[in-house]
Amino acid sequence: MSNHAEELALHPGEIAKPNTGWIWKTFWILVGITALEFAIAFSMTSPGLRTLRNSIFIIMTILKAFFIVGEFMHLKHEAKSLIWTILIPTALLVWLVVALVTEGSYVGEALSHMFSN
Repeated sequence: MSNHAEELALHPGEIAKPNTGWIWKTFWILVGITALEFAIAFSMTSPGLRTLRNSIFIIMTILKAFFIVGEFMHLKHEAKSLIWTILIPTALLVWLVVALVTEGSYVGEALSHMFSN
């Protein structure tokens, strides 16, 4: 039994076999999400569904970003307090952008109606 353990250990100067399984898993998950985005883009072409389609794209892009940050920046292996320290300000920033875009479009419409009369 001790011979078996010695066979598995790396010898001096030996290079370990790369563990690329998690990279391929991540690759296929991201390819799947991107393929779903393309399917949605080409199936929801009516102008009435444009807002829904854009909302789905934004949500899926944020999910891909969180997945990439969790995998490649190793955030999912960190302490929960660090994860929340990063996620909460990011969520507030997204909320701020949505609020600014909403207000900006309202102000743009109000100004265009004010000057068109």
